[in-house]
Order: sequence, then structure tokens, then C-alpha cells
Amino acid sequence: MSTQLLIYETAVPVSSARHRKCAIEPGKGYGFARKINSVPLTAVEFPLAAAEYAIVFAQNGEDVVPVAILGARAGENLYVKDDDSWSARYVPAFVRRYPFVFSAKDDGKSFTLCVDEAFQGLNYQGRGQPLFDEQGKQTAYVDNVVRFLQEFRSQFMRTQAFCRKLAELELLEPMQAQFTLGGGQKMSLTGFHVIDRKKLKALPAETLSQLAGTDELELIYLHLQSMRNFVSVKDKLVLAQPEAGPGDTAPAAEEREAAAAVAH
Repeated sequence: MSTQLLIYETAVPVSSARHRKCAIEPGKGYGFARKINSVPLTAVEFPLAAAEYAIVFAQNGEDVVPVAILGARAGENLYVKDDDSWSARYVPAFVRRYPFVFSAKDDGKSFTLCVDEAFQGLNYQGRGQPLFDEQGKQTAYVDNVVRFLQEFRSQFMRTQAFCRKLAELELLEPMQAQFTLGGGQKMSLTGFHVIDRKKLKALPAETLSQLAGTDELELIYLHLQSMRNFVSVKDKLVLAQPEAGPGDTAPAAEEREAAAAVAH
């Protein structure tokens, strides 16, 4: 598996030969996501995510992808509590799909279901949801996991098309977030892009109408409204009482197909 799959330690293909007696026990928390400070979002998640996260656009090769900001420093997720619970009502789909993930084959069209064997809830004692039945056939639980991952990928592809349109319209501009902590300590988060309001307003009426007709204009405004959630990031940062000094930081990169780092 790609080393860029940062929340996955030992993801391997799911098979009856290897996992016939394997089960997944839920409720083990989100400790696996403690060291990621941004995660990719799909456009369909914007309405719920915008209420709790700052949504920005990060470079991923030649493309840009929307990401939810989870922290202001590398290796720190401010939304995972000490007890491994998540401190927001909406948990991004990228996180919820764990410990499962698709691995793309060489042709880029075929995918293999994989599971992270380092997941605390994975066991061979029958606790939780079995992956295979006594005949070695995958269970309804696994069928539902596959459907979830298929839908995630489908929504990701649609989101890519939305991001390409933003780039074609030249609406994105670099931005940095400044944080002033207790005692006057300052931090900055750079390397991401946001939509320029002036450029948006300057678009021809016909283009704006097209964006409204495809609901992409709504996505744009949800992104812009989400910028106020940088205040939540600062508040969580203050409560975390970090020991490190001020300085530019870079959110961790995520998987090859979806993730993008917010880097300085």
C-alpha cells in the first residue's frame, strides 16, 4: 500500500483465505486519525462540513481538492479528544471509511477492498461484525462497506470536476490563516487556496447562472461561509496548550487519489 495512506499502517487486501475468521468491532474511537490535520472532502459533504470545519482547497499534483482543516500544526488533529472521541457532530467520510480503503490496480479502473490490520477493532475472536460467513462468503457488512467506498469514489470524481471548473474560471487564490494565541504567540497556516470573492462577482451573468443551475454556486458560498470556522481551530489550539513555538506549519498529505497537504 502507498505510504501516503497516512492513517493506514498495514492495509492488505481482504480475502477469505486471510480474514475468514476476522471480525470488526466498532466503537474503538478515532485515535487512528490523531496525527492528520486535514482530510479531503467531497462536494456532497459541504453542507454538513461547512458548519464545523474550515473548507479550503489544497494542491494535489496538478489538481486541487477541497479539504477540511483539522489542525494548525503538522501531526496534530484538534478534533480528536484525549479519549479518542471526535469533537464535532459531522465526521468526514474519509475518516468514517476507516479501517477500509480501496486500492487501485495498475489500470486505474479496478479496485481491491483492503483493511488496515493495525486497527484496534480488528480481531479473530468474533467480536463485532464478521467479514465472512462459515462458507467463506463475504457478509452483508462487507457488501455495505464496498457500497460506501464506491459511493465515496463516485463523489470524489464529481468533486474533481467541480474543482477543475474553479481552476478554469481562475477563482482560486493563495491564502494564509494567522492565529494569535495566549501571551501574544503567533502561528500561521499557509499553502492553501480559497475562492476570491471579487473574481466571483466579476463573472459574467451567464456563467453565474450556469453555476447556480448545477448547484456549484451553493458549494462556493458554503466554502466561503466555512472560513469563519478558523476561529474554532484557534480556540481548540488554545485549549490544547501546545508546547511548540510559533511558526509556519504544513498539514499532512493524505492518499494519492484524494489527499492534499496544506504546506508552507
